[in-house]
Amino acid sequence: MSFEKQLEKATTAPGFVAALDQSGGSTPKALALYGIEGDRYANDTEMFALMQAMRARIMTSPAFDGSKVMGAILFERTMREKIGDLSVPAYLWQEKSVVPFLKVDKGLEDAANGVKLMKPMPGLEETLAEASTYGVFGTKMRSVIDEASASGVAQIVEQQFEEARRIIGCGLMPIIEPEITITSPEKSECEALLLTELTKSLDVLADDQKVMLKLSLPNTAGHYSSLCGHAKVARVVALSGGYSRDRANEMLCQNQSMIASFSRALSEGLNDAQTDEEFNATLGASIQSIYDASVA
Repeated sequence: MSFEKQLEKATTAPGFVAALDQSGGSTPKALALYGIEGDRYANDTEMFALMQAMRARIMTSPAFDGSKVMGAILFERTMREKIGDLSVPAYLWQEKSVVPFLKVDKGLEDAANGVKLMKPMPGLEETLAEASTYGVFGTKMRSVIDEASASGVAQIVEQQFEEARRIIGCGLMPIIEPEITITSPEKSECEALLLTELTKSLDVLADDQKVMLKLSLPNTAGHYSSLCGHAKVARVVALSGGYSRDRANEMLCQNQSMIASFSRALSEGLNDAQTDEEFNATLGASIQSIYDASVA
């Protein structure tokens, strides 16, 4: 029953997806932006404990709930953590009415042919079986497009859909994230190639297969509108990709069929030294602005 309710919320509810899935490589930067420098922790265990405390502070804030936050993407380690007596995914769904997703990619291969493919994901089915026991609804996996290489973009999309079929086979909803680097001088050309390849792969999905897409905000407003209306697409969400929150919100407002899935833009302005009142007010303003852009 939970999956059906989560599916309805994920596909139709207003709001946005909070990306709380910073992994080992991105954690030090995320902590530094939060006001916690490297001298505050001596090893990975301490670093991840501080990161979990930051995430828990966000998730337990009165400003963070399902009325504006539709879903949240978690790092694998976070999935196994608890808030109170509940696992993090159970807390999100049962207490906040927020749909839980899990980051499943293992990072990126070295750049080749203008792109960075995902590293292999051995044991994916076992991870998804575990995720299902925690009540996780879907997954997210990221690869990166740096240059307008037709063959490279085709490789990216082929790999993403191959893994998506494995995920669908395990009963979860995949979010496909072929991120285009926002500083690429060929960003518009990359977007044209990506739209073509995504459309091809969506068109050959089976009738009972659907995916969600997480895409960089496009240079041309409405560029991905055909994907938003595609029969095999449950939802299209946008990543901020390094844009400031104000700029990302402005661009999102110009792409009315997309909703946000922001990470750094969501936590912008939050600081470990803030009082709970200051923290909740800052987070609440951030959530409201991203929500407004997502429903514009």
